[in-house]
Amino acid sequence: MAPVLSPTPETLVTRGWSDYALIDSGNGRKLERYGRYTVVRPEPQCFWTAKDENKFEQATAMFDPQQEEEDSGRWRFDHHGPIDAFPLKWRDVKFMGRFTPFRHLAFFPEQAANWEWLDARIRTLKQPKVLNLFGYTGVASLACAAAGAHVTHVDASKKSVNYARENAELSGLSDKPIRWLVEDARKFVAREVRRGSKYDGIILDPPKYGRGANGEVWRLFEDMPDLLKDCASLLSDDASFLLLNAYAARISGLSLAHMMAEATHDRGGRIDWGELALSEDGKDARSIGLSFFARWSNL
Repeated sequence: MAPVLSPTPETLVTRGWSDYALIDSGNGRKLERYGRYTVVRPEPQCFWTAKDENKFEQATAMFDPQQEEEDSGRWRFDHHGPIDAFPLKWRDVKFMGRFTPFRHLAFFPEQAANWEWLDARIRTLKQPKVLNLFGYTGVASLACAAAGAHVTHVDASKKSVNYARENAELSGLSDKPIRWLVEDARKFVAREVRRGSKYDGIILDPPKYGRGANGEVWRLFEDMPDLLKDCASLLSDDASFLLLNAYAARISGLSLAHMMAEATHDRGGRIDWGELALSEDGKDARSIGLSFFARWSNL
């Protein structure tokens, strides 16, 4: 039986929490608070005018992109000088924010909407097996582990997996059942399919482009459909979810939903889809759409 495809999109909005807030946005930039630091980063989707330009000028750190490449550039810090890493927290998960060379801070705050959904879902299950592909620095893996899941975390970057391990130790979750694997996602999944492995939930948050542990090239539009089908075949008979998130200008939540429908065509259940957004704090708050998602669930 084919899954039911939601006829309308959903916008999952992340609002600020104790260690994060979107303070202001506009003029192609956003002003955020990470712990006790304020940060300015480029955001082309902010076509509107900032509410208080002076606050941008007073930020702790500002990312200067290289020409048209918004993801690469350098950080400029205030008079206190450069900052490397600093502690943050989301619910029971503690992790280090980091000023990376790619304008990101070693996690994506809009993903908190997915973390909330995963946390609520996993707490209704009994020690589910969860696979997190392209797991990066591990915040989603740790959110799942804190909720009671047995997690397999896969990322092609040894540095990212080392950061994820450090975050697990920082969170006091090192004793939880988590496997940390440095490996190409496609190769790992293909091997799991041959082994007949099964998972109760799978998370995919792939980049648009990347390289595997041994130089394998990943291209979202070319490689995602087959990988998603393989992931669907890894779902147990009573699996709970398959969650796909993607950042790319040429993609949409609806296109992800149809790809998900093809991969899960015989599993029944439901497919929800839409956009992840960050909302400003305060009155007349505006929201920035930042990524798209599609998720299959067994209702």
